[in-house]
Amino acid sequence: MSEALFPSGPWVGFYNYRPGDRHRMDLLLAFANGNMTGDGVDDVGRFLIKGRYDAASRECYWTKSYLGAHDVFYRGFREGKGIWGTWEIAAWSHGGFHIWPRQAGEGDARAETAATEEPVDAIAREEFAGQIRNPKAEIRRKSEVRKPKRDSVNELLPC
Repeated sequence: MSEALFPSGPWVGFYNYRPGDRHRMDLLLAFANGNMTGDGVDDVGRFLIKGRYDAASRECYWTKSYLGAHDVFYRGFREGKGIWGTWEIAAWSHGGFHIWPRQAGEGDARAETAATEEPVDAIAREEFAGQIRNPKAEIRRKSEVRKPKRDSVNELLPC
């Protein structure tokens, strides 16, 4: 049962910081006797995987350790076509993820769905340049030039 749910081999997927935000990751995972190990790469860099899984509850958790850098804790559940769950870096950052076993001959077609759409440049015609006002941007500009109160600056300084 665990081999079908948690097959060893290549996996692909993404992590995100918020819905709609996708960062691809490619992994090579090994599942055996409740232990999960492997390595992979994403847009941050190369990493190692070490964790555990439980075929009965379909739960798994692991640490993704970037080489020479920080660790990320993952916790997920095997459902449908992959493992869905959440990740966190201490108290500073967190998000979601989805990974699935990469099928033989799959190529990049399915993995492409995990990629984010390319940003599109907004282009204004010259005749309208400078005529469109953005009140929120104007308020932000005004607030940026305000000087902080002296007491609030002192609160930020170490004792």
